[in-house]
Amino acid sequence: MNGEEYMMIRPGRYRHYKGREYEVIGVARHSETEEEFVVYRALYGDFGLWIRPTLMFSETILIEGRSIPRFQLIADPPS
Repeated sequence: MNGEEYMMIRPGRYRHYKGREYEVIGVARHSETEEEFVVYRALYGDFGLWIRPTLMFSETILIEGRSIPRFQLIADPPS
């Protein structure tokens, strides 16, 4: 993995392709492998904190014949 994926993910509000919204806090590295993970919080329910590999977070998926982003930025964080 290179830093290019890291630069694509920035803090803000994202919508998952299934419709729920999440707040990306940042990108962290695994202490042993140095793999990059997106750290994000659900904006519903118990507001759980999650991580997902950066490549998976930023990938596009095929839904009903259309290629769409798994997560799409919908708002930058408040200044």
